[in-house]
Formats: sequence, structure tokens, C-alpha cells
Amino acid sequence: MNIRVLIVDDHPMVAEGIEAILESYDDLEIVGVLGTGREAVDQLGALAPDVILMDLNMPDLSGLAATEMILESRPDTRILILSMHDSPEYISTAMNHGARGYVLKDVPTDEIKRAIDAVMGGETYLCTGAEGAMEPKTTDGREPLTSREQTILLELAQGKSNKGVANTLGISVRTVETHRKNIKRKLGISSTAGLTRYAMEHGVLQGTGR
Repeated sequence: MNIRVLIVDDHPMVAEGIEAILESYDDLEIVGVLGTGREAVDQLGALAPDVILMDLNMPDLSGLAATEMILESRPDTRILILSMHDSPEYISTAMNHGARGYVLKDVPTDEIKRAIDAVMGGETYLCTGAEGAMEPKTTDGREPLTSREQTILLELAQGKSNKGVANTLGISVRTVETHRKNIKRKLGISSTAGLTRYAMEHGVLQGTGR
């Protein structure tokens, strides 16, 4: 039986290039090419992919938030993050959100296929040079954020209100407020601007820096 693959990337040229590459493999079936995380969540049931190649930097719903929502409804889905960011913070955050692998967009063609085969075999796949990202580390002695708190930090750092975050993630405003307080307490930050600055400096805020 062929492996059903869904490609989610808001850059058409990138998505079409990956599709063209993967279509050359007889054991892969491309079930869709979507441009936003929201579309991936909405069409998950209809497309029923085995593996999702998920971009991190997308409008409407980030790759991290989409990953979390997809795994809540279909926990057996294997999600491979495709990104141009190679910093340990990006990689560890993605894996903490349930991704099975992390692949840079500029890797050789056959590495994407190897990554798909690895996660279908129950393994975790980290692109060349990324293995050290998952090693335990204590950078500043702060209490680590949970994956849900990292998701909410990302949304808040993009300028969304508590209500906006609640609508995006499908949770209550009160829940967002509670998480926001915990994030500020753990990081020792009192303002939204401080949260944004922290997110940028630690590679959490997508589309910045690199």
C-alpha cells in the first residue's frame, strides 16, 4: 500500500517542487498540496494522510499550532517539519509539539524520502546536523515552557490578542489568560513586548532573524 503524503507550504514553487520530487517514487501517493495550516486541519479527515510535510512559516495558523491540532484529532499522523531554519530552538520546539522529524528545505532530494520512510517505520528523523538539538540543556535556569505554552507564546508574539489566540487554538479566553500568566512567570517577563523579544531571540517566533 502506498504511503499517503500531504504537503503543506504557503510557497507554491516550494510545494510544487517537493510534489514533483516525491511523485517520482512509486510507493508514495500525494493526496494534496495545501497553502495553510488551517486548510490542513480542515481537510485532514477527507485526505487521511499517513505523513504530512509541514512548513513552519505560514499565515493564518502556524505549522506548530497546526501540528498540535492535527495530532489531537489524528494522533497516528506522522508530521515532518520542513523548514529553512536550522537553529536548535526551532528543531526542539517542533519536536516537542509532536513532530516525528525535521528536515531542512535545502537538503538533497533523497533525504526527504529517507525521512518519510523513517517516520513510517516508527523512527524519529532529524536532518543532518540537527541531532544535537534534542540533547537536554539548561541555558539560563528558567523553568521550561510546555508545548502548549510555546504555542501560545508564538501566537502572542505575533501580536494576537487573548481572544485571537483563543479563536485560533479553539480554547477559551480564560485558558489563554492562565497560560499567559504562567509564561510570564516562568520567563520573568512582565510585558507583551518582552514576550515578543524573547520569542525572537530564542528562535520561537517564525519568520524572523535567519
